[in-house]
Amino acid sequence: MNIINREEISLIIGQEWLILIVVAIVILFGSKKLPELARSFGRAKGEFERGQREIEKELREAELKEASTKPKMNKEKLVKVAEGLGIKTEGKTEEELREEVSKQL
Repeated sequence: MNIINREEISLIIGQEWLILIVVAIVILFGSKKLPELARSFGRAKGEFERGQREIEKELREAELKEASTKPKMNKEKLVKVAEGLGIKTEGKTEEELREEVSKQL
């Protein structure tokens, strides 16, 4: 007796639905319109990805610009400010001190 497990059944059912969807698309749009529809879909996808890359680029540029315009405080001043706020400064990096000072302010 041949036993079929659940994954095989779901794969078979999934394939049947895929075939049904393809047949419905062919009936709705006709076989002559499918290549045009696929091209339009590909162009839309490309335009979306291009827009996404542009937005990511603008965000990176804005972050770099913001980071470069922030005034940098040398370590001695940073330590004095941190000590003035009651923060222990021993063994901490400049970045850790900046974070703690920012939290205190």
